[in-house]
Amino acid sequence: MKSTPDLSDEFPEALALQPILTNYGGKLSFWGSIETLQCPDDNSLIKEQLNTEGNGKVLIVDAGGVNTVALLGDLIAEAGEKNNWSGIVINGYIRDVDIIRTLDIGVQALGTYPVKSNKRGLGKLGIAISFGGLTFKPGQYVYADNNGLLLSEIELNRP
Repeated sequence: MKSTPDLSDEFPEALALQPILTNYGGKLSFWGSIETLQCPDDNSLIKEQLNTEGNGKVLIVDAGGVNTVALLGDLIAEAGEKNNWSGIVINGYIRDVDIIRTLDIGVQALGTYPVKSNKRGLGKLGIAISFGGLTFKPGQYVYADNNGLLLSEIELNRP
């Protein structure tokens, strides 16, 4: 994949996320069409989604920046890797980062926190979610690397 700066230069219509996320996954550069999920402090639906076939998609999760629990750990990230998800972007926190760094999946999040989340089956899948100055909708495309994250309505050339 071209770097996000190169993609931004070539496709100025692609929008950049505010610089709020850090790269934690073993796949430092990732892209794909997106699925969206809103779930503030419950990772049940994240686990459910990453245990289905991802077909190279990126799961975009809005946890509202909640910093009292981690919404992704090593086991759920491993499920995403096994089920062909390209990456996971979380407006929230993760844990087990030393293991997640070894997995072939992209992971970007606000930071780390050691406490696991509750599992109550709460959340909304496939809705428009907003954070970091952008609104994400299912079927859009994201391109992410150590430089940041770009959102596009269309698939960009990526030789």
